[in-house]
This record gives sequence, C-alpha cells and structure tokens, in this order.
Amino acid sequence: MPATDPTFYRTPGAAITAAPEQLAYVAAYDPDGRANDALAVVDCAADSPGYGRVVGWAEMPTAGNELHHFGWNACSSALCHDGHHHDLERRFLLVPGLRSSTTYVFDTKPDPRNPVLAHTIEAGELAAKAGYSRPHTVHCGPGGIFMSALGGANGDDGPGGVALIDHDTFEVLGPWEKDRGEQFFAYDVWWHLQHDTVVTSEWATPSMIENGLNPEDLLGRKFGHHLNFWSMSERTLTQRIDLGDEHQMVLELRPAHDPTKSYGFAGVVISVEDLSASIWLWQKDGDRWTAEKVITIGAEPADADDLPPALKPFGAVPPLVSDIDLSVDDRWLYVSCWGTGELKQYDVSDPSRPQETGSVRLGGIVERRPHPASPDQPLRGGPQMVEISRDGRRVYVTNSLYAAWDEVFYPDGVGAWMAKLDADVTTGGLAADTGFFPHGDDFRGRRVHQVRLQGGDASSDSYCFAD
Repeated sequence: MPATDPTFYRTPGAAITAAPEQLAYVAAYDPDGRANDALAVVDCAADSPGYGRVVGWAEMPTAGNELHHFGWNACSSALCHDGHHHDLERRFLLVPGLRSSTTYVFDTKPDPRNPVLAHTIEAGELAAKAGYSRPHTVHCGPGGIFMSALGGANGDDGPGGVALIDHDTFEVLGPWEKDRGEQFFAYDVWWHLQHDTVVTSEWATPSMIENGLNPEDLLGRKFGHHLNFWSMSERTLTQRIDLGDEHQMVLELRPAHDPTKSYGFAGVVISVEDLSASIWLWQKDGDRWTAEKVITIGAEPADADDLPPALKPFGAVPPLVSDIDLSVDDRWLYVSCWGTGELKQYDVSDPSRPQETGSVRLGGIVERRPHPASPDQPLRGGPQMVEISRDGRRVYVTNSLYAAWDEVFYPDGVGAWMAKLDADVTTGGLAADTGFFPHGDDFRGRRVHQVRLQGGDASSDSYCFAD
C-alpha cells in the first residue's frame, strides 16, 4: 500500500470536498509540425492575478508529435491496486505524441507551473516491447499505467490495443492483453475495478485518420462501432457489443465513479444514416453486459454555402460528439458537439433517462458563436475536449480535435481557445466565465487539445471505496 498522497481520494465524496484546482495543464501543438509541442499551464485560481491566463510553459524537445491525450502516473486507484514498488505521488504527466509515438514524462513537483522533462519513452521501445504505436489515452491503473494505442508496431495498422507502463520507472512492460479475440480497432480504455472488467472503445487505424477524414471510409462504415469488455484479471476479451455499423466511431468511455456501480456512458461521433450523434449506456445484466442508446442529438439544417466541402452534399451540420465527461458524483454528463459548437449538460441521476438541463454555444461550423469575453470575435472550432473539476462546479473545454480533421470541418483552421463554464450543480445550468478565455497568441501559435487539472479531475480518477 503506497503512502497516502493527499490527492489520492478514498471515495468520490472525498474528491468532491477536496481543495479546488489551482492549475490546468493543456496539451498544445503546432499543426504544421514546425514549432515544438508544449504543455501550457493555465492559472485556475479565481483569486489569482493570473487567473485565466497562461502562466507556465514546458516545451517538448521536438516538433511534430501532435500532443493529444495525456495523464497522471498515479491517482486514487493506487489505494487498491498493485504495480508499484514504493510510495507513489500524483506527480508525473505522461504526454504521448499521437503522430510521433514518442511519450514524454514531465515532473510537475519541483515547480508545478514549469514542468520539467524527466523521461522519454521512445517510439522504438513501445513498438519492440508492446507491439504498438500511436499512443492515445493514459490512465494510472492496476499493474501499471495503461496506455491505449491505435496502431501496431512501427506505425502499421494494427491491431491497436493497450500497453502497460511501469508506474515508477516508466519502462514499457509489454502489451496488457493476453487474448484479444476479434478486437482490432482501439481508442479509449477504462474499467470497473470492483467488477474485474476493463472496457475499450474503437476509432480507426492510423492510416484512416492521419490524413483527414476519408468520406469513403465513413460512408463505407469502416470505422469502429463496438464496445469491448475484458476480464481485468485474465486480460482476455470476454464480450463485444456491436452498436450497429451505422454508428461510426465509438470514442470516449466514462464509467460511473461509484465503484459499486457497473454502468457507464460511451459517445458515438456520427450516424451515417442521418448525421446524428448518440450516447450509449452500458450496464451489467447478470454475467453479461448490455448497451442501449439513451441520447440522440440530431444534425442541424444549414445552407450549403455555409458548409465546408465535406458537408455541402448533406445540407446539415452534424453535432460530431467528440468528447463526453461525467461528474465525480455521477449526476451530470457533459457532451461536446464540436460540429455545431455546443456543450450540453444532462442530468443522469437516472442513467437510462438523461434529461438535458443546460447548454452553451461557442464557435461551430456555421454559427461561429463568439465568447462573451470577446463578443466581436467569431470563434472557429467548438467545444471539443471536456474536463470537469472534482466538485463539478467548473467545466473546461478546448477547441481542436486532430489537425488533419480540423481542416476537414473548419477549412480555415480552428485557431486556439480554452473556455471555462460555471455549472449549477443543484438544478442544472451552464454559463461561460467571462474572466477565463485564454486564446490566440496566449498559446504561442499552437492549437490546444486535452486538459488535466492539478490534483485530479473527473476523467482521470477511479475510486476504490464508496461514500
């Protein structure tokens, strides 16, 4: 059992009542691959003179990595799993390059505003020891750090899967899976610790994403459309659920934070039948898992002249749900509609019957809704990655998806912006914070993707004990 890092919370309730985040770490990258990728550090302390501004900057030693998702070396689940050799701290950020397959490990302890490079996991080590490339999602978990990867060794098309990284040395231990069955595509990975279950989702192979969206792949229903369930202890695939090949790109997974619960939500980017997006509820029924669609978000009609070439034949803007996030108390689900430029809030107290309770519009393919802090500045991109504070009162969004895909839906680019929304956690509702809007030159010409909060956030922790 590790010594208790104060940011390892025994229960979701303990996380909710802990001190609020002071800083946010934001992945920043140059879409042209010329300037070095970086971690931007944003001040989140409401009483700070630097509030809402970039106050720290840590560059990767190279360019062209396309930083995407990243995560902590250790978190609350360390209170009930092995895979470490001495006391752990939520200290290091593992930051993979989705294009370069190189992972940079940054130490935030000496100066949280200026992380320093402590270790590098080269693409060759990931390929040789785990057989993977294109690392994507990072979660601290049982037996090591889980790192999902889209591609096979040396950047080939797969199968993708999960690599296991040592908590302490950051050595690649090998592939997590012992028997993957029919699973081939990879994307997100999460788990239900007390139910001996790992869940993975599906996007595509590297060749399907790296040069932008190929309409033939989409209309040909070639993207991932399954949820995959695994035995955590045996590391074997136990069940696949096909959501239907019209439901293309099953991306973000958000299991309930209450460790006694065996349900969660998955987001689907688009239906090829009507351009809608959807949210699915998975849950356990006896010894099997089920999945049902609980939210459908329709496309919005639009004049073809206002649409990018890829959408002109359809005369509509798809929501393009690219991220979802579940509050630590499991009550509020946030859904980012990157295409229409909307962040939706749902009350999911009854997971099978979500009720929409709030919405904020920023950007969007057609509307380009300005931020209230800059009402004369039309925004490109839309709410994309979503992160929620532990107490659920603050919701952070960034606006870039993936460089090659940004250009498909926003041909003149997306720029760079980050916004904070204040959430009503009593009855529901969202409002943009006019004092928090780092954008443009604040990010030194880089685009911004995922956010991680100092001390943990809604999508980086799983808990060992119930309240």
